Amino acid sequence: MAAARDVDLPSLVSAAREGNARAVARLISLVEDAHPALRELTAALVPHAGRAHVVGLTGPPGVGKSTTTSALVGAYRARGLRVGVLAVDPTSPFSGGALLGDRVRMSEHAADPEVFIRSMASRGHLGGLSWAAPAAVRVLDAAGCDVVLLETVGVGQSEVEVAATADTTVVLVAPGMGDGIQAAKAGILEVADILVVNKADRDGADRTVRDLRSAVAMGERDRTAWRPPVLRTVATSATGIADLVEAVDGHRTHLGVAGLRDRRTRRAAREVEALAVEMLRARVGRVAGDDRLAALAADVVDGRSDPYRAADAIVADGISPSGR
Repeated sequence: MAAARDVDLPSLVSAAREGNARAVARLISLVEDAHPALRELTAALVPHAGRAHVVGLTGPPGVGKSTTTSALVGAYRARGLRVGVLAVDPTSPFSGGALLGDRVRMSEHAADPEVFIRSMASRGHLGGLSWAAPAAVRVLDAAGCDVVLLETVGVGQSEVEVAATADTTVVLVAPGMGDGIQAAKAGILEVADILVVNKADRDGADRTVRDLRSAVAMGERDRTAWRPPVLRTVATSATGIADLVEAVDGHRTHLGVAGLRDRRTRRAAREVEALAVEMLRARVGRVAGDDRLAALAADVVDGRSDPYRAADAIVADGISPSGR
């Protein structure tokens, strides 16, 4: 734990809460690097988090997520709100690096001290987010951001993980990118709290809006349940962005205190579960790395055991005090 003592966490957290951009950046870097002080950092942040409304933006590549995010930043800043942006970029399978181009697209906000923009590499994590995104959201929340905009990679139909991290999930589609329902199916449509047809000045926008509204109408929902609105935007000119902000406000109002708490409780449960599984995996990995695994494997081959019994033995050793 010597490395953990190299970081003055109390000072960093205090500076971040005062809006110091360097401190916020440093804390997110500690999160991304899985620093040995991450446990202490999380404990220090939790009491100060829970105020920001987290808005996730997802959809197919090229739909205009970054441009929409930038337009939303402008709309929220016009309200005098502090805004945080986490934009996740895909990682190269060859170099492990990422272009992190969202900073270029949102450069108009770079000089605003009330806007913090951070690009994060996905590092191969599936689901459209970086594995560190939930913890990074907590950093921005504790740093006093009123709204945190979470933009996913844009990998297609598997980006449903954003719904587990955001309070409100916005799914964007665009005309001319194939059938609107095709672009939003396989989980994406189901996680949408708000559907947005961006680039709505293009041919085919009316059909895309109609298809999405039909899909929403056919969905089985309780009468009191939120029905995702289908909006039109042209993010490059900020057309329709005011309506999108109002829809986000409407969704938050619909959730109310109880609904928002329920979403965040489920989010915390998933985070706790993921951490517990990771801890168990690490312990089991240590057990499985010694001669016991080879002996159990030999028992399976020789018919003295079976894979399930062998796995039970590994898990039992991994979670027992002797297996630590």
